[in-house]
Amino acid sequence: MKKRITVFLIYVGDESVASTAEILAKDKNVESIVFMSGEGLNKNYLSTKTIRQLADQTDTDFSLIQLEEGSAVTESEYITKMIAAADKYSAGIVYSDFYDKKKEKVIQHPTIDYQAGSIRDDFDFGAFVLIKTKALKKASENLPDYSYAGFYVLRLAISRHHAIKRVAEYLYTRTKPKENKLGEKNFDYVDPKNREVQIEMEKAATEHLEKINAYLTPVFKEIDLDKEEFETEVSVIIPVKNRERTIADAVSSALKQKTSFTFNIIVIDNHSTDETARILKEFVFTDKRVIHIIPGEKDHGIGGCWNEGISHPGCGRFCVQLDSDDLYKDENTLQKIADKFYEEKCGMVIGSYNLTDFNLKEIPPGIVDHKEWTEENGANNALRINGLGAPRAYFTPLIRELKFPDVSYGEDYAVALAFSRKYKIGRIYEPVYICRRWEGNSDSSLTIEQQNKNNYYKDGIRTKEILARQNLSVPE
Repeated sequence: MKKRITVFLIYVGDESVASTAEILAKDKNVESIVFMSGEGLNKNYLSTKTIRQLADQTDTDFSLIQLEEGSAVTESEYITKMIAAADKYSAGIVYSDFYDKKKEKVIQHPTIDYQAGSIRDDFDFGAFVLIKTKALKKASENLPDYSYAGFYVLRLAISRHHAIKRVAEYLYTRTKPKENKLGEKNFDYVDPKNREVQIEMEKAATEHLEKINAYLTPVFKEIDLDKEEFETEVSVIIPVKNRERTIADAVSSALKQKTSFTFNIIVIDNHSTDETARILKEFVFTDKRVIHIIPGEKDHGIGGCWNEGISHPGCGRFCVQLDSDDLYKDENTLQKIADKFYEEKCGMVIGSYNLTDFNLKEIPPGIVDHKEWTEENGANNALRINGLGAPRAYFTPLIRELKFPDVSYGEDYAVALAFSRKYKIGRIYEPVYICRRWEGNSDSSLTIEQQNKNNYYKDGIRTKEILARQNLSVPE
């Protein structure tokens, strides 16, 4: 049966959208095409005011909405396949894989499946979404007034009552938008110039968690930090593999710490094949505070290496992160972290850092302090964003009980969410750490496939965490 569709395209004053409109107009399902003028919308296509206008201007079965500026050329069966998916899964929103074209190069741009935990505001739908108009109208009735979070709050509202489905086919080609420089987009949510946007996104995400019974009130379990005896107060944990260029800098920055307590450095060498082991042996020979571990297993991820470190009998009361290519900001980092544990009786402490290149020259956005975390709502907002800061430090008895997932991406995020469900997380908003970005980082120059794998894994973490939080509200 023929389905009626209204198409909403973004018009920015040039002819780039003309080819898109011409192709879509030939589809038998398209009843009308409406151009969203940047001038009329004050160049804001993501406000709830715009969403309401779209809902008011359509009475067709579906609405195809363009989410970003630029041209996109669809294949001939694009709308037919999108409608088929919407009907098959009773979906409220449907999106698809696509191609990106930049200059004369065309590359595949796969998307990922939507999960209950896909509540981060940067989920990649591509250039278009097909929305069931009844779902659009119903969801738009009670939307709060947002200038930037309109589509975000809309799709969260629709997800509470309808499936959101992906068509795993490359159904259109978009003109690839301008790319961020290495790593810059990863920090959009901590960039001060985006603060107003982030406040709206946080409100939308929090409201969603309240409506699905996954909201956490800021009530924390009490922790007795002295319930166990430890010979050492703090252990610096450094997982490492093949970091001959940086491991000496990392260990040296830890050894320079000035504290009122004893500390050691536990380095878990994940079977390095370069000069890393030799460099570490020199440290062990000259300073008894350095402990060099080589796991029996050869297939550990970073999380597995952390589990080796926290399980070591020499691990202290608190264990503190130091990545093998990073540094502590100065000689007072460990003291500040330990003081924060006792000051606030935390289960976990997270600091702030300076982002630099390999030569320690600051790069954008500079200081990453994650001030979007608040004691009142940090545990909820954490489900919306992709990271919580560094260095991360844990009360050892709790992290030994919880343990890390044995993976090399997202392991820190998973345990931080689990901690936030029960325990207070203390924050240090001044930089105490230096995070170096360079070509050797595990997250540098990722392919779209690897980015998708990482995002899908973290969405899965969020899905499990949402279920765990919902179970907290279920009477035993």
